[in-house]
Amino acid sequence: MSKAILKSEGIVSLNESKFITEGLRENLRVDGRRPHDMRRLNINFDSGVTGHVEVQLGGTRVLTSVRADIVEPFPERPTEGFFHFNVEFSPMADPNFEQGKQSDQFIELGRVVERGLRESRAIDSEALCIIASEKVWSVRCDIHILDHVGNLTDCASIATIAALMHFRRPSTTVTGSQVTVHPPGEKEPVPLSIHHFPVCITFGFFEENGVTVLDPHLKEELIMDGQMTLTLNSHREICSIQKAGGTAVSMETLSQCLRIAAVKVLSSTYSSVLLYQVEEITGIIQKALEEDAAKRRKLRS
Repeated sequence: MSKAILKSEGIVSLNESKFITEGLRENLRVDGRRPHDMRRLNINFDSGVTGHVEVQLGGTRVLTSVRADIVEPFPERPTEGFFHFNVEFSPMADPNFEQGKQSDQFIELGRVVERGLRESRAIDSEALCIIASEKVWSVRCDIHILDHVGNLTDCASIATIAALMHFRRPSTTVTGSQVTVHPPGEKEPVPLSIHHFPVCITFGFFEENGVTVLDPHLKEELIMDGQMTLTLNSHREICSIQKAGGTAVSMETLSQCLRIAAVKVLSSTYSSVLLYQVEEITGIIQKALEEDAAKRRKLRS
């Protein structure tokens, strides 16, 4: 055990740790990427049901499913519906996961995803109202970790916003205090009211050689000194910032990351890289949604 670096998520040998850090000095990463490259992103929707999507970011896979139920609102917010986010995992995703025990890592993961959506007011909760003070929609997002090969936050964030955009709740008719919920064959289901699409971009910090990497791999996560997740949208607006890890981040690095998130015009290559990533991710989501919509129309015809 003395010849290994032990982290809560797993173990990396000293030789492997040295190999990773030496490579970063040469701008090379353990999976062949450059420091600011993101892994390949794939999005697959279940054409049989809305709000069910599997996202793969490199080897990391996350499945998100969305459902809605009619409930009574809080008395102090009679016209607002609810959004709930839940992260679930199993040892099949990573042998270091413990069944039935939710670590701080996964509690924090759910909070980061929720914060990016809720605090930026990306989702209109008042559009979920059916009858004020009586009935509203409660939307639940279940985030299932299928494979953990690093950067669960970004993968879960993309899967969640894609699932919410794909989801359709049943159409309703209100007659007095009576609510009729129509099945899909009777009335077209209704999409959620989403104002913008927040995307998480995570950086990993290596204090020893002063390197910052985008979309950290699991092996990099096990030895990096800290990380920062910036949630922003295609309008170049910062939605939230989350800093984790005990390492100090210099003002220069912090300012640079903030400028990246705001996507201001910089001479540094960072800004163009991050802008590309955000627009690319949003574009991939939109393209996947359009392809799924076309597939559904073809099935109905």
